[in-house]
Amino acid sequence: MDPALPGVVRGTAEQAVTDRSRQRAHLLADARLLLMLDQRGRLLLAALAFIGLRPKTGVTVVEIETLRHWLDSWPGIGAVVGGMAHQGYDVQLTRYDERGWRATFYTSGIEHSVTSATGSAWEPTPWRAVQGAARDALRKDAGSG
Repeated sequence: MDPALPGVVRGTAEQAVTDRSRQRAHLLADARLLLMLDQRGRLLLAALAFIGLRPKTGVTVVEIETLRHWLDSWPGIGAVVGGMAHQGYDVQLTRYDERGWRATFYTSGIEHSVTSATGSAWEPTPWRAVQGAARDALRKDAGSG
C-alpha cells in the first residue's frame, strides 16, 4: 500500500498497463494468425500434416494414401504452390542433379535471399520438398504471433 494514497497498492497502474499490453499482444497474435492462415491456409496446413502421418506397419489408411498419391505429383505441387501464393508466399524450386530438390518459400513482395526464407526443405523428390517447405513456413507463421 502507498502511504500517500490509502487503499492503493503501489505498482497497480503499471501492472494494469502491463496486463492490458499482454492481452492486446495476444489478441493481435490471434488476429494475425487468422489473417495469415485463413480457412484455405488452415486447410492446407492440415492436409500437409495429414499426409505426414505414418500408420502402424502393415496398416493402410486409404484416406492418407489417396491424399498422398495426389499431392506426390506435379498437379499436387501446383495445388500446394497455389495455396501458398494465396497465403502470401513465393516459391523457389531447384533441382540439384540427381542429389535432390530444394524448395524454399519466401514472403511475397520482398527481395529473396537466404536470410529472408520463411520455409525450406531438401528432399529426394520435388513434391516432398515443396510439402516440407510449405509445412515449415505455415508452422513458423502460426507460431510467430
